[in-house]
Amino acid sequence: MPDLEILYEDNHLLVVNKQAGIATMGSESGPTVHSLAADYLKRAYHKPGRAFVGIVSRLDTMTSGVLVLARTSKAAKRLSEQFSGKSERSVEKYYIAAVDGVLDADSATWSDHVLKDDRARRMRIVSDQAKGAQVATLRYHTVSDLDHQSVVLVRLLTGRKHQIRVQFADRRHPVLGDRKYGSDASFPQGIALHSWRLQIMHPTKREPISFEAPLP
Repeated sequence: MPDLEILYEDNHLLVVNKQAGIATMGSESGPTVHSLAADYLKRAYHKPGRAFVGIVSRLDTMTSGVLVLARTSKAAKRLSEQFSGKSERSVEKYYIAAVDGVLDADSATWSDHVLKDDRARRMRIVSDQAKGAQVATLRYHTVSDLDHQSVVLVRLLTGRKHQIRVQFADRRHPVLGDRKYGSDASFPQGIALHSWRLQIMHPTKREPISFEAPLP
């Protein structure tokens, strides 16, 4: 069974460094972050029944890095409002990715409209007139580029499914190893996308708190 690497823990939060290859929750086979966290809390605190673990955001199965879980229903409600943009204080999310090619600009802000393609189980860039389309906005800065590949620091300004993957792929810079979005490169850990830094408002202390996960 995979280890659960804990970055931070208190009475309301459990923050982990998710390994690539493990689903956040809902997997039909094998452990998930949710099941591992519930098992850890049950053992650590000698809980007789099932331990509560609130999923307030998700990382794709092949993405690694910071993932915040709620230990109480109050924390889950308040954190869900932050991640959905319904609270006064929004979450700050920073990712590190390795992508194919050298980008035209060292830094830029991209804004697109995206729509889920259920049949292909992926997201697509669509016209702003498409029914159900959602705005997806990010900012990136190139950290390094070498041998026709680039490492970028990305701040997500919206939280759409597969957002970084689809926006970079649409500009012919797919995340390395991301075959769903057109990468021909291999990447041992799955895909070269890592949730590096996350800042939230603590659900009970009402003060900002940030977490970082080292690159795998």
